[in-house]
Amino acid sequence: MSVLGIDEITYGADDLATCKRFFADWGLQLVQEEGDRLVFETLNGCRVIVAAPDRAGLPASMESGNTLREVVWGVESELDLARFAERIRKLPSFVQQDGRIGCTDPNGLAVRFQVTKKRAVEVQSADYNTWNRKGRINAAAPAYERATPIEVGHVVFFVKDVGACEQFYVDNFGFVASDHYPGRGAFLRCAAEGGHHDLFLLQRPDQHAGLNHVAFTVRDIHEVFGGGMHISRCGWDTELGPGRHPISSAYFWYFRNPAGALVEYYADEDQLTADWQPRDFEPGPTVFAEWAIAGGIDGNTRRQKSVEAPTKQFITDRK
Repeated sequence: MSVLGIDEITYGADDLATCKRFFADWGLQLVQEEGDRLVFETLNGCRVIVAAPDRAGLPASMESGNTLREVVWGVESELDLARFAERIRKLPSFVQQDGRIGCTDPNGLAVRFQVTKKRAVEVQSADYNTWNRKGRINAAAPAYERATPIEVGHVVFFVKDVGACEQFYVDNFGFVASDHYPGRGAFLRCAAEGGHHDLFLLQRPDQHAGLNHVAFTVRDIHEVFGGGMHISRCGWDTELGPGRHPISSAYFWYFRNPAGALVEYYADEDQLTADWQPRDFEPGPTVFAEWAIAGGIDGNTRRQKSVEAPTKQFITDRK
């Protein structure tokens, strides 16, 4: 019995028109639109919902302003769902309706589970040439004009008590620790075998509860670059990136999100099994990023923002 990943997320946001434009630029497909609710999908059917903050039935917010209100995790079968329901049935926030069970986590977030509705997809990704392995012969690596996210890969929250939140997900739903910032952060994956983390919990000194970012999985590093430059051309602001995380090995690019906090394109994270032993890290800039570009890359010049644009002259023609 294990959780398969994120099936759906719901934001509460006050400017649906701007959010609609942003997520379309981000590469999601709009599949449903109502007066106070937008429903988008990734390639594999993972849903991203943006609703007006006062929409009836929207879970309470854990912080003021635009933010994530609900995370729905997918499980394999009705039997798994029933087993999880028995574990959390006595919690005061327990709910069971419309094929879902759930509760509120110690941070105040609405957490739900359902039999997964995501679909299997096949995508072509880049092959890589290293010193020992030549995966790409007589072929150029791909270049993307924009990104088409495959799924919502992970979510990251600021939490009031990182220990209590980690224990909640581990004890009730079988999440597994990948790595830690002792007493300050926990990287959790939803099953023993899988990507480095599906959930990252960060405790700030002021114990603020809220959203840090939502991360969307793309095919490879080339799509991180192509998607990021497209978003830049559309006029949206980079928070940080592109860059690379040493802890998970993933390549990233973070943008500011009108629906709340940040969003990330990422690819090439570590894959772990039950043999993996969690590590402890002291948080710091060099732990967060092996390298990163402040301000992002301009999608038109293909150079770091706020630097001199390239001329049309080839290098041998310059003085």
